[in-house]
This record gives sequence, C-alpha cells and structure tokens, in this order.
Amino acid sequence: MKLVTYRASVEAAARLGVIDGAFVVDAGRLGLPDSMLGLIEAGPAATEALRAALPAAPWQAKLPLANVTLLAPIPRPKKNIFGIGLNYVEHVAESAKSLDTSKDLPKQPVIFSKPPTTVIAPGEPIRHNGKLTQQLDWEVELACIIGTRATRVARADALSHVFGYSVMIDVSARDNRRAGQWIVSKGMDSFAPFGPCIVTADEIPDPQMLDLWLTVNGVEKQRSNTRHMLFKVDELIADISAGITLEPGDIIATGTPEGVGAGRTPQEWMKPGDTIVATVEGIGTLRHPVIDVTNL
Repeated sequence: MKLVTYRASVEAAARLGVIDGAFVVDAGRLGLPDSMLGLIEAGPAATEALRAALPAAPWQAKLPLANVTLLAPIPRPKKNIFGIGLNYVEHVAESAKSLDTSKDLPKQPVIFSKPPTTVIAPGEPIRHNGKLTQQLDWEVELACIIGTRATRVARADALSHVFGYSVMIDVSARDNRRAGQWIVSKGMDSFAPFGPCIVTADEIPDPQMLDLWLTVNGVEKQRSNTRHMLFKVDELIADISAGITLEPGDIIATGTPEGVGAGRTPQEWMKPGDTIVATVEGIGTLRHPVIDVTNL
C-alpha cells in the first residue's frame, strides 16, 4: 500500500489515507486509525486490516487525490531522525576531496541526527538563510520507517521490523559543521523534505534494488541505486538497535550517493529560486522550491 497523510482542506485536520489510483481512501472511515503513527503503533494486524478493508471501501471514504494536500507522511516524528553519513562508496571519495572527512571507507555506520522540526511536507519550501549558510547542499535518500520495536536485533531479522519506505532529501549547510559535529549543519528548519508517501514493506521486499536520483532546475545531479550502499538497510537497523532501541515510527535516512554539490567541480550550492526534485523508484517524487528567509 501507498500510505499518505493528507488534509482535505485548509481547515481540516490531518488524516491517514491510502492511495487507490486517482483517489485517497480515508483509513479512519474504514474503522482504522486515522493517523500514520496511530496505524504504525497499532501493529501489523492493523495494517493487514486496512489492506483487507480497501476493496470494499465505500465511495464516502474516497476523495480525489488531486483535491487533497499531502503532508509529510509523519508530520511530526516522535524523536530525531537517524541520519547515515558516507554510506555510498563514491560519496565517501567525493566528500574526502572537499569536506573534512576521511578517504577511508567507514568500518561502522556514521550516524547523526536531524530534529523533528526539520521535516517539511511535499512541495513546501526549503529555507535558505544567507546569514547562516552560503553552502546549502542536496542529498537524495531512501528513508526507512520502523514498524515494530527493535532492540539488539540480528541482521537476519532486521527487515521484519520495517513498516515501510519513503523518500527524504537530507539538506545540509556544509559551512555549519562544528568540530566534526553535524547536527547544526543537518538540523535546521526545513532540512528534511519527506514523502510523498510511505510504501509498506511488503511491496519492497528488497530495499537494495531501488534507483534514486535528484535534479536541480531540471539538471540531473545524482543518480544511483541502493545496491551501492556500503551498509545495507538490515545492517543499519542491526547496528543502531545494538545500543539504541528503535521504536515504531522511527525514521532512518539511509545515506546519499555521489553527486552532491560539495563534491562537484566547481562546487555548486542551492540558492533561492532553485527547484529540487528527488525520486526513489517505486515510492515517489519530492519537488521543493528554495526560498530566501535571510530577512524573515
């Protein structure tokens, strides 16, 4: 299933929906949880019940997809997003040339975090504050959403804890890394465009076979496949859960391939007026303008 969080009007509350062709089926009208976190926290049985109810969904539960506004699938994550740095071999090489990172491949996942306030909905603007950064960069990533509690899980069991997958743009202010710490660089408001949907894990049995790409103003900057990850999704879950319990609704942004602005010659940065488009095969596309908030 392709699950979305949507709003039917400006005044309406956010609701959980399932994309069904040109329509959104409202989960709450089928007697299921009416929020994404509610569905995830209700466990696999609730997801299966939603899937079973869809074929008989009444017309009153359906809205034209073109008439609703999509929000981030989880508009306000319960805790910080787990970010993974330097997780594609070629990205390690390009980062070593232009950033203060090692040219050696990491022996363990490089983990940072992005606060919940970084998340923005599909189409919302990426905020460029010229007083804080002149090096605003792009990174297309596969996002993994945890479905069931995971503590010290084995790699062989890790994917059984996944609820689904989505698209995230890990926006980075490269000139805001501080003594090797990345949270200011990665954690400013609007730095985690997320969506447009969550595709349930049963529809993506192998997350290491997905093309992903990103364009800036229609010019392709990144294109790769998740098979090139240095640490695969199951390894990331096993590694994080070894010391940090993963809970339903937690998000792991699994890293970006080569082609970021910092690694290009000459370097390129996002600027107000740009349009960033990021896609992960089988999931969907995010499209975001960059706006100037320097004097706001």
